[in-house]
Amino acid sequence: MSKNAISNSVIRRLPRYYRFLGELENNDYIRISSRELAEKMGLTASQIRQDFNCFGEFGQQGYGYNVSELRTEIGKILGLDSLKPMILLGAGNLGSAIAAHLDFKNRGFELIGIFDANKSLVGKEIGELKVTDIEELEDFCKERSPEAAILCIPKDAAVTEAEILISYGIKAFWNFTHYDLKMAYKDVIVENVHLGDSLTTLSYCINSLDKK
Repeated sequence: MSKNAISNSVIRRLPRYYRFLGELENNDYIRISSRELAEKMGLTASQIRQDFNCFGEFGQQGYGYNVSELRTEIGKILGLDSLKPMILLGAGNLGSAIAAHLDFKNRGFELIGIFDANKSLVGKEIGELKVTDIEELEDFCKERSPEAAILCIPKDAAVTEAEILISYGIKAFWNFTHYDLKMAYKDVIVENVHLGDSLTTLSYCINSLDKK
């Protein structure tokens, strides 16, 4: 099956499989059946087999899946065996928290630069990096060739900076702004993260529970 034919719902389950298999590995599991994995993850065995079959044959009849080997293969599918250089725009509270606490390297990325237009933040140390003036972004991109960018900036700034970043060779965005990049740029990869929408969804779920 071609990558283009694989549904988005299958792709979004892959990180969860990877995480669960890591937990099993840490608990000394050597192998596991699709039925056992389904019970632990709240899925069905047929769903798991269908998902894995999108990428090849991983299990053996009567044996199940080798936990370590399956996790390694899913990691390769997710691109975790090579690090993509990434930059972050916006060193405020959200951007600083992401830069300081997220394990980028175990998720396929290497954070190589943090930028902000606020002069009072320039030079601030966040983890192993210092905040760089946004005015140095072009030279940095020419020299280091980042492939992806995290946007933790206001919507108005995102409208301007996204176009600039694309012209500098950025291929993908992890977008925390309210600017819908995918609508404006059809050919770039965008993962939108709307924290407010997620919180509103939680409110709906609680509201629905109260009405039962």
